[in-house]
Amino acid sequence: MLWAARPVGDWLADATTPAALRARLQLAQRLRDYAVRELALPDNPSYRRYADLQRNAVVWNVVAAPPLSLRLQTWCFPVLGCVGYRGFFDRDDALALAQQLRAQGLDVTVYGVPAYSTLGRLPGAYFADPLLNTFIDWPEGDLARLLFHELAHQVAYANDDTGFNESFATAVERLGSARWLASGEAGAGAAEVQARFDAQRALFRELVARHRAELQALYRSPAADADKLLGKQAVLQRLRQAHEALKAQHPELGNRYDGWVTEANNASFGVQLAYQGRVAAFERLFEREGHDFARFYAEVKRLAALPKLQRSEALEALVPADRQARVADLPK
Repeated sequence: MLWAARPVGDWLADATTPAALRARLQLAQRLRDYAVRELALPDNPSYRRYADLQRNAVVWNVVAAPPLSLRLQTWCFPVLGCVGYRGFFDRDDALALAQQLRAQGLDVTVYGVPAYSTLGRLPGAYFADPLLNTFIDWPEGDLARLLFHELAHQVAYANDDTGFNESFATAVERLGSARWLASGEAGAGAAEVQARFDAQRALFRELVARHRAELQALYRSPAADADKLLGKQAVLQRLRQAHEALKAQHPELGNRYDGWVTEANNASFGVQLAYQGRVAAFERLFEREGHDFARFYAEVKRLAALPKLQRSEALEALVPADRQARVADLPK
C-alpha cells in the first residue's frame, strides 16, 4: 500500500491520470487545506499522497460482543491501547478470526473499512495516511466527512476508549463538513446532495437506535437468560420488519442498508453505538467552547487525559439524560 502511494502532485502532473480522478484529487487537496485553515486540524503529510489498492476496502474489521450485551470485545496493541475491533489487511484472515469467535458463542460481524488512521504518530511523508481509491469517488460531503474524521484522530486519542475516540471524530466530521458545505468553497449542489443523503441516514439511524434501546432494556432486565435470548430474536425480527416498512414509505432508501439489517447482531449494534453514543456530548462541548475548534480540541485533550470514569461522567454532564449512552453499554 505504501509503495503504491505517490504524491498527489505526481498524479496531477501525469498526463495518463484520468480526468475524473484528477478532479477528485484536486478536491481532496482543497478539503485538506480547508481542514488546516478553518478546522484547526493537523497540517502534516496525511492525505497528500494517493494509492489505488485495486480493491474496495483497505482493511477488514472484526468486532464481537457477548450474546446478551452490546459491550464490544477489545484487543490491545502497543501505542493504540485497547480497541473494540481487530483489523486485517487480508479478508480471509478476518473471516477466520470471526469463525473462531462465533465458535466461542459471541455475536460477530466483519466489515470492510475504506480508511484508517495511524494517529499521525509515524514519521515522514512515506508513512503518512494516504488518499485511497476506496473513498476518493465518494460524494463531496462524505469525502469531507471521512477526511475530517480521520484527521480528528490525530488531534486527541484516549487509550482504551473506543467510544470516546470514535464519537469525537464523528462530531468533528459532522461539524466540519457542515462548515465546508456552507462555505463558498464547496462544489455547486454539494450541500443539496449531502442533505438528501443525511436525511436518508437519519431515517435509518433512528430505526437502529429505537431497536438498540429495546435490546439494551432487555439485557438490563431481570429476565432469565433463556428468555432474553428469545426476546433478542423478537427484537431483531421487528427490526427487519420495520426496515421493510421504512423502505416502502421511503423508496429512496433502496437496498442500501439491507445487508446491515439482515446480519444485525450485538456486535453491529455495538459498533454503531461506538461511533454515535457520545456525539451529542461533543457537539454540546463545541457549543460551550464558542464554536472555536482550537478551544474545543484543547478541552477534548484535557478529557482524554482523565481516568476513563471521570471522562465519561464529564461527557454525561453535558447532555440531557435521554440523549446519553450509558457507560455500561459503550465499548471500551
